[in-house]
Amino acid sequence: MTVHDMTHTESIEIAAAPQAVYDTVRQLERMGEWSPENTGGQWLEGDGSSVGDVFEGDNKIGKREWSVACVVNKADSGSAFGFYTGPADDPYVQWTYTVEAAGEGTKLTEHWDVLCLPPTLAEAPAEQLAGRTAMVQEGMKTTLTNLKATLEG
Repeated sequence: MTVHDMTHTESIEIAAAPQAVYDTVRQLERMGEWSPENTGGQWLEGDGSSVGDVFEGDNKIGKREWSVACVVNKADSGSAFGFYTGPADDPYVQWTYTVEAAGEGTKLTEHWDVLCLPPTLAEAPAEQLAGRTAMVQEGMKTTLTNLKATLEG
C-alpha cells in the first residue's frame, strides 16, 4: 500500500527483444551504469534469477551515501522483475520492471511504490517527501533512457 502518494510509473520503448531487456534489467550490479542515484552493488545470495535472491544496493545523492538490502520478489523471466528494499519483514519500497513486446521491440515500464517510509524520511515534512518523489521521477526517466541506450547501442 502506497504511503504519502509516493508512487510513480514510467515507460520507454526499446528496440530490443523482451528477453534481452529483462536479462539486462535484472543485473542490479550494473544499475550504476544507468541510474543517477544507484551506484551498483553486489549479490549476497543468488544472481537475480530467482525469488528470494538478495542484493545489497549502493546509493548516492550529493555527499550522502548508503547501502540497502534488496530482496527479489518477482522473477518472471522475460516479463517482470521486482524487488523490495529494506527489511524483508517490513520493506520500504517496491521496485518492479515489466517487459512486454511492442511492435518490433519492447516496452519497459518501471514502477516505484513506497510501502512505508524508511527511518531517514519517517519525520520528513510533506515538502521534503514531495521533493523526494520528484527526484525519483526524474531519476526513473534517466535510468530508462540509459537502459535504452545500452540495449540499442
